[in-house]
Amino acid sequence: MPVVDGLAATFGPSCEVVLHDYRRGDQSVVAVAGQVTGRRVGGALSEIGLSVLAKGEEATNDLNYLSRGPDGRVLKSSTMPLRDGAGQVFGALCVNIDVTALRDAADVLSALAGSAPVELPATTFTNDFEEVVDAVVRTEQLARSKPFDALTRAERLVLIRALDRRGVFTMRNAVPRVAERLGVSRSGLYADLAACRESPPDTD
Repeated sequence: MPVVDGLAATFGPSCEVVLHDYRRGDQSVVAVAGQVTGRRVGGALSEIGLSVLAKGEEATNDLNYLSRGPDGRVLKSSTMPLRDGAGQVFGALCVNIDVTALRDAADVLSALAGSAPVELPATTFTNDFEEVVDAVVRTEQLARSKPFDALTRAERLVLIRALDRRGVFTMRNAVPRVAERLGVSRSGLYADLAACRESPPDTD
């Protein structure tokens, strides 16, 4: 795609441009130029893409944010939602630039100045959506410091609400994947998800 290729060429080999079409479900990547995150056509969206889907019509450009990839590289990224004629978000144009060397230099200067480096959130860039689901579920589990099978129903509803807020259930076939990881039945998860969506957060 000329725009994708042109943007990547402008910023050079440390840049990657990824075009997503969310209507393709968990294989949303339709064009890639550059090799920063290792994505390919037919690959999956990341947690960031899920958050765009979760925001729906309220999604806005998220520009120049920093994250850390699974291999430890530091990325400066921008995610720009794409809308159809009716204003509905159907995809996103994402730009990722590897700034690891620059951040390493900045950390050295920060240490000399007596300040600590800033910890960056990790992002799961992968071609397999199941790995993204695993990462989101694992993050929510670690935040609770409790195994899933030890959660009360009220605690499980809070967890499911958090996953829903992060956009996990916007994807087709996400429910069976999450149910397997939580150790619950699909019907049970559907019921819990419906309960979360029907009641305000403070009534769980």
